[in-house]
Amino acid sequence: MYEVVVVGGGPAGLSAALVLGRQRRRVLVVDAGRPRNAPAAEMHMFLGRDGGSPATLLADGRTEVSAYPTAELRQGRVSSAEGESGRFTLSLEDGERVEASRLVLASGLTDEPVAIPGLAERWGRSVFHCPFCHGYETNGKVLAVIGNGFEAMLAAYVADRYSDDVVLCTNGPSALPEPVAAAVKARGVQVVETPLAGLDGELDALTLRFADGTELAREAVYHRAPTRPNTDLAVQLGCALLPDGCVEVDEYGRTSVPGVYAAGDAAHLKAVPDPVTLVGPSAADGVRAAVWLEQELFRAGLPVAPG
Repeated sequence: MYEVVVVGGGPAGLSAALVLGRQRRRVLVVDAGRPRNAPAAEMHMFLGRDGGSPATLLADGRTEVSAYPTAELRQGRVSSAEGESGRFTLSLEDGERVEASRLVLASGLTDEPVAIPGLAERWGRSVFHCPFCHGYETNGKVLAVIGNGFEAMLAAYVADRYSDDVVLCTNGPSALPEPVAAAVKARGVQVVETPLAGLDGELDALTLRFADGTELAREAVYHRAPTRPNTDLAVQLGCALLPDGCVEVDEYGRTSVPGVYAAGDAAHLKAVPDPVTLVGPSAADGVRAAVWLEQELFRAGLPVAPG
């Protein structure tokens, strides 16, 4: 029986395990090894690590967690979870079953780029999701943004911050809300409604191919892809979900199910419908949830005053 099992070994999960290991809790981290930012060569806006490798951050994190004898790391995927506070049972894909008094769900999100040939293959290398993460490096480049509806505001933003040559590709008939259309027009963004047929080339030498046979040369592309949680464990456990599919948590990282905490990209407050999903906030989420989980475990172990 572990005191805590952390599902997910990204910045949130490892940060939670680090806190708990330092408090001498017996904690197990189960990680599937598929971090959301794996395609990216660099990460940014994490103080002391700006421009560093995401893979190196996680490797260093695993080393730090492993230094605490009560913390254990295991590569694998949790396929199911059941039980209640004090005794949860988790089944791993390899058939092993583990038990824990408390859980931290920190398995993150997966980006699902629109189905345009060549787009997913360039994800994180020449097609970027976040202008905060990659915008500075695309400063002065000729850019394309693939998006429609409210998501197309991204085109106005990158035109405002990084480039005077931005083309918005709506991949079909434009459906821009009035505020988005006005912002795009005000910043001189060209709108192309022709459906996309594919994307070729590499960073600084990309070609967007359209269904009518025309082409557009760009140096980088932005696309804010939809996301999905990496596991359905929260559903299995009965945790309340938010409209975006993420786990609803309170300010302490607690879910609606006693004994289950959640942290990172796939968990947020109901009052924050569009949370910041960056490495720094994810790590902070893990620390916050673990500190309050530790307090819960401490209180649970206190003697009960005689009645």
